[in-house]
This record gives sequence, C-alpha cells and structure tokens, in this order.
Amino acid sequence: MEELIDDWMTRIAEAASAGRSLSIRGGGSKLFYGCPEQGEKEGMLEVGGYRGIVAYEPTELVVTARTGTPLRELAATLAEKGQWLPFEPPFFGPAATVGGMFAAGLSGPRRQAVGALRDYVLGAKLLNGSGEVLSFGGQVMKNVAGYDVSRLLAGSLGTLGLVLEVSLKVLPLPVAEKSLRFAIDEGAALRKLNEWGGRPLPISASAWQDGVLTLRLSGAAAALAAAQRHLGGEELADGLAAEFWQSLREQTHAFFAGDAPLWRLSLPSVAPPQALPGPTLIEWGGAQRWLRAGDGGAIRAAAARAGGHATLFRADDAVKTEQGVFQPLSPPLLRIHRNLKHAFDPQGVFNRGRMYPGL
Repeated sequence: MEELIDDWMTRIAEAASAGRSLSIRGGGSKLFYGCPEQGEKEGMLEVGGYRGIVAYEPTELVVTARTGTPLRELAATLAEKGQWLPFEPPFFGPAATVGGMFAAGLSGPRRQAVGALRDYVLGAKLLNGSGEVLSFGGQVMKNVAGYDVSRLLAGSLGTLGLVLEVSLKVLPLPVAEKSLRFAIDEGAALRKLNEWGGRPLPISASAWQDGVLTLRLSGAAAALAAAQRHLGGEELADGLAAEFWQSLREQTHAFFAGDAPLWRLSLPSVAPPQALPGPTLIEWGGAQRWLRAGDGGAIRAAAARAGGHATLFRADDAVKTEQGVFQPLSPPLLRIHRNLKHAFDPQGVFNRGRMYPGL
C-alpha cells in the first residue's frame, strides 16, 4: 500500500509542476454527481487498489477503512456483527467504494431519523496537493478541539485532496421494522409529517409521491405495534417494503427513470408544496424534495423563497454547465471555499471544478 502512496505523491508533484489536474477515480459509481471537471488533465488517480478494513471494533461501534474498499465489502463485514452504516449511503452500483461514499457525502432515506453521513465521521487521513499525508480526528466522537476537518472533507467531491482512510461510527441493525401507506395529497402529507415529527414516534423514513405517503417504523416490536395503532395506514409486506426503500436509496424507483433533469430541493420541512412543474417525490419528513424538471432559475428562486436551496443532481454536462450544479455561493462563502481549496490543494491538482468553476 505504501508503494501506491509513493506513486501518487510523484504524480501529484508532476501535475502540480505542469499546472494540470488529476481526476480521482474509485469505483466510478458517483461520477454523475457534481460539475464537469475543468482544465487540462494530467490523468487519473485510480484508487480502487487502496482497499481493506484497517480496524474494526464492534464493541466500540467504530470502523476504519481505506477508501478503495468496496462499500458492499464493508457492509457485509458490519452485518456479520449485526451492525451497519445507519445513514444508509446509496451505492448507485456494485462498484461503489468507501471513498466515493465519503466524497459524495450522500445519505439515504433514514437521514431524517439518524442524521447524515458527516455526523458519523470520526476521522480521516488525507493526501493533500503538496504531497503530504495528513491525519484529522480519530476514532472517538470527541477527540480534539478546533476545526473538525474530517467532517469538512465529507461531501467535498475530492476537491481538497485524496482521502486515504476514513473512521466511522456504526450502529446496531434495527430490531424490527414495518412500513405503512396512506392515500393523502401533498399538502396534507406535509402537515402530517411535521405533526408526527413532533411526537415520540419511531418513524425512520418517509416518502410521498403521486398521492401516496409511505412511512417506515423502526425499533422494538412493541413500539412499532403501538405506533401503528396510533397512525393507522395499510401495512406493506416485508419484502415489498424492503424493495421500496432500497429503490429510493438507489434511485431505481420509477420516479427516477427518464432523461429529464433531476433536482434535489433542500427545504425546511414545514415549507408548503412548491407548485413547480414536473413530478415531485418528498423524503426526510418534507426536508428533501426531488423534482423532474428543467427550469433551474425558477426552481432555485422557489427554493430560496422557501428558505432552502436546490441542487441539479442528475443531468447531462451541457445542462450542468448552463445552470450550475450547486447553489451559487455568496461572495463571503465563495472566498471561504477558495481559501480552503488553496490551503489543501494550492496548485488545483484534484478534481478541479467538480464543485464550483475555478475551484
């Protein structure tokens, strides 16, 4: 493994001296996400060979893995001990790696109940644009004072450096689960979700689409039975329920099919229906809303009025270039992004332009 790092250091130095960039590639499952890269490229850093679980302490609920480790391998290792990554990271294909999961920073349907990927990051080891190996955080929830750089790296799409290892908090698998369905319109569904969200109900996921609201309950069997008596609804068979939630996590659900741009709106859960053109799917108790449409200006304006923002999640490169992928930054935030990029990657070697043009 050290030979790989030495080779990467050499290639980083060559790219920096030539003023070119390097693309970081693991399994390639998340390449669709983010902006098209910019500038003249030196080539790719293929990191899939840097793999393996470095440390796993089931009793401490902590695992450390190299970022080329296949995500399914990590999931299988945790499952053997009755544990998992509770934020349900999407794989988007069998080649998904720990590094791609970490770089994209995406979370699945359970995000509303347990938090996001970055909430489970304990530490990270990074190869920066100056060819230095840096370590941040550790293997406990509170280990240092100062900036929590390891969580900053989560979701940075490889623009700050090549992450070598990640330490994550894991949790036991749910004891029991059941899913319920309700026929209800969008406005009423949002009101109900916010009402239920203020009560001690074991709701671990929610999804509304085309007049149907689906809830997932997780916890002790007695708690689920009591919640079902309170909520009502039609219970889904276990197999159908598991297939449904996986189809949302992996975006294989029929809603995600087709070529229309896919927008993700991050809004306050209490925001009313946005009445934007195109099919809508709502998750996370109303806080995440997917939209199949094309008018980015109108979508971003509506999201801003509601107190949120919009991301162009899937589209071809021409649409991404025209409309931008992520919410435009205010001048102060853009300055912070530029300063961070310069601090970690002064020559702009890694994944140049993947988040914002010029960064």
